[in-house]
Amino acid sequence: MGTFSDRLREEIDYLGLTRKELAYKANVKIRALDMYIGSQGSMPPADVAVRLAKALNVTVEYLVTGEKIKSDTICFESSQIQKDLNKISEPTRQFLEKAIHLFAEHEN
Repeated sequence: MGTFSDRLREEIDYLGLTRKELAYKANVKIRALDMYIGSQGSMPPADVAVRLAKALNVTVEYLVTGEKIKSDTICFESSQIQKDLNKISEPTRQFLEKAIHLFAEHEN
């Protein structure tokens, strides 16, 4: 299942972020981030784990335990779709959100 540092590295790689970019997005010092990513795999304080999770668009529960939230609906916070949406420009994201809304209205 892996460790916190394994999941953190996987998400950084998946999003194609540098350590510096993630440190900036999460408001974490790069030295601290290196401790969480490194072989020691230090666990960050809760507030830092929350900021890292938000910056990576995953849940804290996933980073800490590896478990995804179970729900009857899609958990967009940790879904593949949300990760992909975060890679595209704001105008494209807004267009897609409107299109999804229109499709949802049409289905009902």
